[in-house]
Parts: sequence; C-alpha cells; structure tokens
Amino acid sequence: MRKFESDFLLGAATAAHQVEGNNTYSDFWALEQLPHSMFKEPSLDAVDHYNRYEEDIKLLANAGLNAYRFSIEWARLEPEEGVWRKDEEEHYRDVIKCCRDNGVEPIVTLHHFSSPKWLIQKGGWENPETARLFAAYCEKVVKALGDQLRYACTINEANIGLQISKLIIDMQKRAASDVQVGLNISEPNNMMLYMKEAGEAFGLDPRHINTFLSPRTAVGDGVIIDAHVRAREAIKAACPHLKVGVTLSLHDFNALPGGEHKAKLEWIEEFLHYLPYIEKDDFIGIQCYTRKLVNKDGIVQPGADARRTMMGYEDYPAAIVNVTRKVAEDFKGEIIITENGICTADDKRRIEFIDEALTGIRACIAEGLPIKGYCYWSLLDNFEWQLGFDKTFGLIAVDRTTQTRYPKESLAFLGSQR
Repeated sequence: MRKFESDFLLGAATAAHQVEGNNTYSDFWALEQLPHSMFKEPSLDAVDHYNRYEEDIKLLANAGLNAYRFSIEWARLEPEEGVWRKDEEEHYRDVIKCCRDNGVEPIVTLHHFSSPKWLIQKGGWENPETARLFAAYCEKVVKALGDQLRYACTINEANIGLQISKLIIDMQKRAASDVQVGLNISEPNNMMLYMKEAGEAFGLDPRHINTFLSPRTAVGDGVIIDAHVRAREAIKAACPHLKVGVTLSLHDFNALPGGEHKAKLEWIEEFLHYLPYIEKDDFIGIQCYTRKLVNKDGIVQPGADARRTMMGYEDYPAAIVNVTRKVAEDFKGEIIITENGICTADDKRRIEFIDEALTGIRACIAEGLPIKGYCYWSLLDNFEWQLGFDKTFGLIAVDRTTQTRYPKESLAFLGSQR
C-alpha cells in the first residue's frame, strides 16, 4: 500500500461548539436553551473536549496521525464586546502546545459557525460592521498565539449561508435539496413559539437574528467575504509567516444528460463566485461529503437504491476526489482537505469510505495537485448542531454519561495510512 509522504498532514477535525461543552456566551447556546428550540437537544457538556483535549490529542497522535484541525471559540475569548479573557487565551495556548508536544500540527479555524451572542445582537452576519469586528478578533488571536501556528483558516464554510438559503427556497418549491450541515429541516408546529422565544432571548425582532447558519442574503454574503479578506490582511500583517485560507462547503455536481449547463451554474454559485476573493490566500480548505445529481431542471435525488448516510445524503466517497480536481483547475494555492467523512453507525463502512477517499487523493497528488493535507471529520462523535448527538461521524465514540472515550478501528486505520 502506497502511503503519504512524511510531511503530508493527515489528521482529523473538530469544531469548538460541537465538542468543548458549556459555550454559554454563544448564539447557539442561547438558541439551544429555548423551550421550543429547533435544536433536538442542547449541547450542555458536549463531549467535554475543553477539559479532555489532552486525552483526545494523544489518542489522535498515538494512532499515527500528525494533524489536528480545531476551532478557537470567539465567544469564550470575547464573551462581551471589548472584554477579552486572558485565561481562555491561555487555554487555547495549552491546546496548541499539547499538539506540538505530541508531534501534531495544529490547524486553527478562527470561526466555526458559532458566534458571540453580543455580535448577533448587533446585527450578526448581515451587519457590515461584523467584518471589522471579526478582523480585529483574528488579529488579537494571532498576535497572542500565531508564533506557535503555521496554518489558520479564517471562516469555516464561508458559503454555507447561501446554501441554506437555496435549501429553503427548494423546500418551498418541494424540490430536491440537501446541505452538508446538521439542520433540523422539519417544520415543527411550534415554529411561531420558537421565533417569539428567540426574539426575546436576543432582544430583537426574530427576523433580524442573523447567526452564521441563518439564510444568507447577498448583503450578508458580501459581509462574510469582506470579513475573510480583512481577517487575512490583519493576520498577515501581524504574523507574516502564517499560511491563511478559508474553507468552503463544496459538492461534486454530476450532470445527467441535459444537465450540463445547470451543473456549471451550480459550480459557479458554490465556488467560482468566491474565487476573486480567495486568489491571494495561501491555501483553500475543501469540505465535501457527497455529490449532487443535476438534470436540465436542477438538482434531483439519487435513485432509491443509492446508499445513503445517517445524514440522509448519498454515500459517495469519490466526491472529495472529483471536487479537489475541479478546485485545482482554478485555485493555484495549496489545498488542504479540511473536512471529509461519513456519518454512519457501521465503522467497517467508515474504513471503506476513508480507504476509497484516500486512494483517490493519492492519485491526485501523483498527478501533481498541491494537496498538503487531509483531515477526517470528525475526531469524535459530537454535537451535530440542530440534529443533536445521534449522528455519528467520529473516529472515537464517547459515552456521554461518563465521557469515556472508545477509539474505533477507523482511527487506527486512518493513522496507518502515514
């Protein structure tokens, strides 16, 4: 079996709100606690990674992996506007040091969906001022911690809000659609109560609660693009050695006969639209889980015999390979696959999925594509946003009554690929 070169970054990923627990100053914490919440359950202690990060990083390293992508939680560092928690800054310094001490490259994401509650009360991700506030936060983080880092992702899945907007439009049209994030897309009878409670929690008209996972307008998309560009410039000014990029949620658009033009338009909307703003980035983080079939009318569901994941979308490991090749046609910086994985209770299938994906990635590298790393999603079975804890992506299972870790065979298999 041909393995990766020694400097290839092979690891796993997490997001702070999904694993740390008790992120009490964030927007999603507030929304989880509502009596009629759209979240199936609250995150609470999550999988207590905040206190158990050393154990988790050692499990990753001992399996043979050499990279860990994780996020720094803005709401912990700045729980109130202008209030900076040095103790939380030291916590993340300790996480980075733990990675270094165990031979693991830390790949830091500065925003992974959850935001400080105060930011949402100021208009959130539809408010142009957010771009400046985010850049200032990023600058402060890298001035404090950047000397220990080589890679920083500004924003996780900068394009996800437009995908969610499209999902809602398609639902209204009763068209086929899905999105690569744990949204509860059922329409509960208590929606009006949820909206009322959310408005009270934030002190806003509920129509003006703009979290990162709210449906995105063109104005909001511009805010996020501006936030990335400003953050990249601020990070580079503070830490010129840091490689900076953004991650995008991408799909492998497969055109059925007659669907070629529609598939091209989908790719423009999902990726090429962002290209002018990321061309100066050092790398791009590709995040892909599945494909989408496109006919002359748009997205269609795969056949009834298609294998599906617990998330409902098609189990199609070749998607990450096809998307990586497609991205490399236009983006000329380094490529890191920052998320790819499968939600399944069958760990043997997880191993097969990883094997198929990595075989394709090796072929891409042999073709000369500048792929520098692959991070499986996720290191731990964790909190899948509005869908709660029963969606299992992880290489490590967690008994949440005791927070005991149970490494799966897939963790050892992934580590064996180095």
